Amino acid sequence: MNVVRKEESYTIEDIYALPDGERAELIDGQIYDMAPPNRRHQDILFSLSRKIADYIDSNNRKCKVYLAPFAVFLNEDDRNYVEPDISVICDQSKLADEGCNGAPDWIIEIVSPSSRQMDYYKKLFKYRTAGVREYWVVDSERQLVTVYNFEKDNMEEYSFGGYVPVGIYEDFSIKVSNKTFDSTRK
Repeated sequence: MNVVRKEESYTIEDIYALPDGERAELIDGQIYDMAPPNRRHQDILFSLSRKIADYIDSNNRKCKVYLAPFAVFLNEDDRNYVEPDISVICDQSKLADEGCNGAPDWIIEIVSPSSRQMDYYKKLFKYRTAGVREYWVVDSERQLVTVYNFEKDNMEEYSFGGYVPVGIYEDFSIKVSNKTFDSTRK
C-alpha cells in the first residue's frame, strides 16, 4: 500500500500532522503511505530482533536495536523520514528521544506485497547514500535474504534455511527459515 500522495513537496511536519494511527514515510519530500504489517511479517520481525538483541547483550556490544515504528531521520533535512522494520545503531550520539538522527549501522526491511518496490529500489538507494553500513531485505515470499554490504560494496543473496553472515559483526550469523530463526557465533 505504499501509495504516493499528490505531487507536492512535503516535510517532516506533514508526517507529524497525519491523523492518529496513520503511518507514512517521507523520501525526498514525497509521502508514502504504509499498510499495517501482517502476522508473518511480525513473526519475522520479532524473531530477527530477538536474535540480534540477544547477540548484542551476550557479547557486550554497544549497539542498540529498535523496531518499527521508530523514526529515522536519514539526512540533515526535513524531507526524509523512514521507519525501518529493524534499525541497529552503534553510534549512541545519533540517538535522541525523537529517534535516530543520521544513518543506522544496519537496517533490515521485511518485504510485504505492498512494500516490494520501496524495499528493493527506493530505500536501497536512500540507505546507501545516507551512509547505512549494511542493509538486509528479507523476502518470505521468495524465501530469500538479500544482503547489501555497502562498506565492501557488494550484494549477496541467501536462501531461507541457511545462515546469513552479519557484516557489522564478523562472529555472528543468523539462520533464516520459515519456521525458526537461529543464530550462531563463529
